Amino acid sequence: MTPTRLAHAKRLVIKVGSALVTNNGTGLDLNAINEWARQIAQLRQAGKEVLLVSSGAIACGMQRLGWTRRPKAVNELQACAAVGQMGLVQVYESAFSRHGLRTAQVLLTHEDLADRTRYLNARSTLTTLLSLGVVPIINENDTVITDEIKFGDNDTLGALVANLVDADALVILTDQKGLYTADPRKDPNATLVSEATAGDPALEAMAGGAGTRIGTGGMITKIIAAKRAASSGTHTVIASGREKNVMPRLGQGEPIGTLLVAQTQPLNARKIWLADHLQLSGRLLLDGGAVKALADDGKLPLAKVAEAIARYGIKTDKINPLHA
Repeated sequence: MTPTRLAHAKRLVIKVGSALVTNNGTGLDLNAINEWARQIAQLRQAGKEVLLVSSGAIACGMQRLGWTRRPKAVNELQACAAVGQMGLVQVYESAFSRHGLRTAQVLLTHEDLADRTRYLNARSTLTTLLSLGVVPIINENDTVITDEIKFGDNDTLGALVANLVDADALVILTDQKGLYTADPRKDPNATLVSEATAGDPALEAMAGGAGTRIGTGGMITKIIAAKRAASSGTHTVIASGREKNVMPRLGQGEPIGTLLVAQTQPLNARKIWLADHLQLSGRLLLDGGAVKALADDGKLPLAKVAEAIARYGIKTDKINPLHA
């Protein structure tokens, strides 16, 4: 696969956000969903495997319940998601069946993927569905999650799924044309970034916060998701879901939106699992000499400890020096 094109990408994870699925919160956009099903059917005919990560359950539930603002209470969010999942899955099933494609609903939590056995089972299930020609429709299981085990946004979930199944590319479809040098809604001089390296710190400086009152993400979550996906060698494209025939055109190699190229050496599967999902608990205790070595010397083997601290996100307030 050439890094500047997706023409040779065989396995794609495509993520669509709440603003697209629900037409900015007004209810499920049936026309858009039917159009995406048609485009994915076209990708399947071209020999590509597709997994669809779809937001929209809570937004759909809000519309069905007549709520105008996203609830904050956990029990209300969970109930809203339960109501919305019914409508969301029904619409996707109907849309894909028109093209002779079967779908499968897969609901995940961080806890599912943090457990090694369940992680491998999820991987096996998804790859089996692909081998059967089924399009997995993946979402976070919002009916049971808590803050401690949630992914936080479906951009992150899309990256984790890409790592899980060794996808060639992650396509994040949003209501923007891609990553701009500044917020184009506020800065008329902002220009589209056509290509960059995933994980470049400069990209995060360009991105802002959450974009709508319906979703939980924003451009910053997409930049971080691309960085995460790059750990398994997956390239990321951020593009507008309203671009005409966007999926087949990307699949044919047309440069649309922003391409974030994975240039880092891919980690092996177990290391990716450790980095993405291992939930850290407990405390790391260092004596005075170890603290000095980490802070000043950077010599092995303590340099490896420092690398692990940075790599796996151990909070420094959990490192307690023990002075002899």
